Amino acid sequence: MKGRFVRSFAGVTAIALLTAGAPLLAQAGKGPTDADLMGDAASTGDVLTYGMGPQAQRYSPLTTINAANVAKIVPAFAASLGGEKQRGQEAQPIIYDGTIYVTGSYSRLFAFDARTGEQKWKYEARLPDGIMPCCDVVNRGAAIYGDKIIFATLDARIVALNRNTGKVVWNKQIADYQAGYSATAAPLIVKGMVITGNSGGEFGIVGAVEARDVNTGELIWHRPVIEGNMGTLRGKDNGITGKLNATWTGDQWKTGGGATWLGGTYDPETNLLFFGTGNPSPWNSHLRPGDNLYTASTIALDPETGVIKWHYQTTPHDGWDFDGVNEFIPFDATINGKLMKLGAKADRNGYFFVLDRTNGKFISANRFVMQTTWANGFDKNGKPKVIPAGRPGAPNGTEKGTTVFSSPSFLGGKNWMPMAYSKDTGLFYIPSNDWGMDIWNEPIAYKKGAAYLGAGFTIKPIADDHIGALRAMDPKTGKIVWEYKNKAPLWGGVLTTAGNLVFTGTPEGYLKAFDAKTGQELWKFQTGSGVVGSPVTWEQDGEQYVAVMSGWGGAVPLWGGEVAKSFKDINQGGSLWVFKLPK
Repeated sequence: MKGRFVRSFAGVTAIALLTAGAPLLAQAGKGPTDADLMGDAASTGDVLTYGMGPQAQRYSPLTTINAANVAKIVPAFAASLGGEKQRGQEAQPIIYDGTIYVTGSYSRLFAFDARTGEQKWKYEARLPDGIMPCCDVVNRGAAIYGDKIIFATLDARIVALNRNTGKVVWNKQIADYQAGYSATAAPLIVKGMVITGNSGGEFGIVGAVEARDVNTGELIWHRPVIEGNMGTLRGKDNGITGKLNATWTGDQWKTGGGATWLGGTYDPETNLLFFGTGNPSPWNSHLRPGDNLYTASTIALDPETGVIKWHYQTTPHDGWDFDGVNEFIPFDATINGKLMKLGAKADRNGYFFVLDRTNGKFISANRFVMQTTWANGFDKNGKPKVIPAGRPGAPNGTEKGTTVFSSPSFLGGKNWMPMAYSKDTGLFYIPSNDWGMDIWNEPIAYKKGAAYLGAGFTIKPIADDHIGALRAMDPKTGKIVWEYKNKAPLWGGVLTTAGNLVFTGTPEGYLKAFDAKTGQELWKFQTGSGVVGSPVTWEQDGEQYVAVMSGWGGAVPLWGGEVAKSFKDINQGGSLWVFKLPK
């Protein structure tokens, strides 16, 4: 318990039994089922999935806290993760049966009492000395199922704990951390399977998605996302991904990158898993001719077999580290008079994509950032109109290639931080950033476990008044309806509710609430450190609560160059904050 604290605030610490608003109380002994997870978006008494529903729309139907009264909400409690292991806290809480589960930096998992903030138990992974995370020691959240709480660790393992005691149930290796693999995303549970991706695209790994039995951890299927690599199903070969050497030359597919480091979403209506894939390796695009499939793409997979059903590549032959991992969120909308099953993605490359989620057909792409110097829009077939002068030049022998200015920077128009979709307004709320970079290519050769970039860069601001911008976008028109500009980069997730609210955090330490229709700032609270986690809301004891993690870190202070220097004085931290209306 050393280094931990709990703060309660007079008159607002809740004590009572769960009300009928918590539909899973009868199952408290057994725990959440597959059906409970699939119904998480409509369930208000808990938060059972990363994204508040398998489609990850991050929308709540709760209205107790709303645009008219949100200015009155106050802290119920704050609970510290304690110790010296601060750094970035990018997790989304999971709430079930009176307990809040949050993961922390350095692969830790905590269980807090949801009424008082008192710590019930914690688990700390025993990480080896040789881990190689590219972008801080973060973890984005856990998954819950039955009596288990499950999360990934920085040494590329996945661990299942008993949710009541924190004791290990099973612990399985995803990949070899000594080759540069790691894992930071929250697992996705579908049909009794734990679905995970991997991290390590900067080390020449091979991105993959795999499914394991939720009760035993045993591997069911494994699907590499780089052409030429063999997939497996129940221990047997299940066909190579794509076609060997169709978009890669020689043996480059063996170190092709494409890390699936952000996790995925699932659509019960089409029975498809959607995963984004990361940058190709190396960054130096002149060393790997071709489109380099399936990097910088969204792929749809059969959850039973791991077979890829369709793909759409957002940045063919990526030369800017734009990745393509950003979450693909299913939604329905009427386009040209026809109700369609769609999906949307705000990509690192600065464009907001709408696809037919049944087949991956391109619908539209619209810019959601100030500028995109690498491409001037997309044609009707969904191909980018690439600007040749926007690609950094090829190295000449041992000399670096021509430097170009590129926008957005490699940290992206939107990085990992998840957006939200409101079925009430029909808008997506995108945590975006306006910045650029000087980028150049360098000679590089692959070496196991070593950084495999072949590029150098310097991040630069492109506007005087902001870097971050929370933008509300209409997916039917591609128009930005409103925006809120923030001096520092936005690096946290977004929540929207039927109370006409949008919540997100800022590196300056604030959790903020906005009017979902107009973007007017309605409330803010200083948490003491940068907010880079994803807020959630739920109902407990007849009251609505909002929770978020506070703790500055992530990729910006590590890779942000001139931008990072501007915000070097932000204090680190590690706390769970919970808010409610006062009685």
